Amino acid sequence: MSVLTLRLAGPLQSWGAAARFARRTTESAPTKSGVIGLLAAAKGIQRGDDELLAPLAALRFAVRIDQPGTRLRDFQTARHADSGKSMPLSERFYLADAVFVAAVEGDHDLLDELRTALAAPVYPPFLGRRSCPPAQPVDLGFHPERDLLKALSIESWQASRWYARRQGNGPTVRLTVLQETEPDDPAADILRDQPLSFSAQHRRHALRTIARRDVEAPNPHPHSRPHQPASYHDPFAALAEKSD
Repeated sequence: MSVLTLRLAGPLQSWGAAARFARRTTESAPTKSGVIGLLAAAKGIQRGDDELLAPLAALRFAVRIDQPGTRLRDFQTARHADSGKSMPLSERFYLADAVFVAAVEGDHDLLDELRTALAAPVYPPFLGRRSCPPAQPVDLGFHPERDLLKALSIESWQASRWYARRQGNGPTVRLTVLQETEPDDPAADILRDQPLSFSAQHRRHALRTIARRDVEAPNPHPHSRPHQPASYHDPFAALAEKSD
């Protein structure tokens, strides 16, 4: 088995797993359904082609939270194109300034095909919704003969510099990973984001079990906090501590 890692970073992301009517929420981290949809779009798999989707959906999945971001709420209005009547007010939620590293584990050749597709995608990638394009290339790395946690412990911390300055300056950083696990895991949570079909007529998702793990990842900016002499006084230090 091999692992393909993906950098999911952008001004806005939205990973819905339980949207209802006019209220479109987001999970606190990318869903498997959203990431598999991104990969399927890169390969040009059509929404109703469940046969081609199945090998991608069978990949094992995990996501590392490098920068959790801030939850935002937006209101949207629309008018009917023909009647001109106002449509119901739509409430949508997003994650702002978040950074994640997603990982999929499976057959080496399949992952190699997916990485090639990400370099020249048939349909452009987006971070959960079409209004959320990535700020950087999605492809991060390829790890032959690795498992999910090992690959996520090798990839360096992808957080923004301003965020890294607040968190510390050691050579490594402890990060949370949400890892797909066995259904009988007593510590697992359940989320309905296992894709079965993306068809517009009968979109279907199954339940999936997730366990929370920790990994130590390399810090690419281990000395991001500049050293100051003992006599140095920063008048904004108290405010920075409160904001942290």
